[in-house]
Amino acid sequence: MNRQIVLLSLILLFFSCKNTDKSNESTTPQGDLIIFHAGSLSVPFKLIAKEFEKENPRVHVLLEAAGSVACARKITDLKKECDIMASADAAVIDRFLIPNFAEWNIFFASNEMIIAFTDKSRLADEINAENWYKILNKPEVIYGRSDPNADPCGYRSVMTIKLTAITEENPQIVKLLEKDNNFIRPKEVDLLGMLEANAIDYILIYKSVAIQHGLKYISLSDSVNLSSPFLEQWYANSVVEISGEKPGEFWNLKGSPIVYGITQIKNAPNPLLAKEFLKFFFDPEKGMKIIQEQGQGNIIPTFSNTYNQIPDYLKKFAADSRH
Repeated sequence: MNRQIVLLSLILLFFSCKNTDKSNESTTPQGDLIIFHAGSLSVPFKLIAKEFEKENPRVHVLLEAAGSVACARKITDLKKECDIMASADAAVIDRFLIPNFAEWNIFFASNEMIIAFTDKSRLADEINAENWYKILNKPEVIYGRSDPNADPCGYRSVMTIKLTAITEENPQIVKLLEKDNNFIRPKEVDLLGMLEANAIDYILIYKSVAIQHGLKYISLSDSVNLSSPFLEQWYANSVVEISGEKPGEFWNLKGSPIVYGITQIKNAPNPLLAKEFLKFFFDPEKGMKIIQEQGQGNIIPTFSNTYNQIPDYLKKFAADSRH
């Protein structure tokens, strides 16, 4: 009889442990997480995803880079599944996704426009912050930029050129936009291979991308590089027309300081996993540490006009007042 009791106890203990293991499995983050992000976030997001997967070995982060406008249109027009979207222009989230596809928007990083080049670039020993537009305008020099209709870096490149024309009181500088248009690409990182292969000499691009890829670059004045929150009214003097949501529709975008935004999509296929990633992303010792190490400024917390819609666990990373 004693043997039967011992055997029964062991069987019960075995199944109890098994059920406990299953319970633990059900609470462990697992599955695929789909993230659409700006091309300029490719390097930091790969690093963040790698670290997140280390902490959560049952998770697979699927990253898809594109111009921020193109990312938004994959969600709105193509109805592609997505859990989280991070944009190089926070306004893209407001413009395309809120309120139908997302409820909130948190601003997390800054950047600035620069001119990137290599040792092999023509006139690399002559270019500087004062003459860059003259160098780029020379017939023998080829420069690249991204598509304003698909990528914030594209319309910001146009804004930088227009602001330079205003600053220098020289409207002829705007003619630079008519040059080398066959070297326009969907997103700014598409231009890197062309620069490294010496197919083009210079790129209008973000400072963080130049730092991440070890490129030489010319820093531009705050009056044209779209970096300063104190020059918002000045930047608004530069207006760029881009394609709207519908065929034949166009929007006029005013220049503004470069601000990155991130949101969770309403019909996210894996909302619980998205929550875990966002907690990791905003952690100053985890995701945001990587963002800063990769050349971007941390602007958390920044005012959000969607503050009331932000989940409680993320509210501390935004502000509900401009003051």
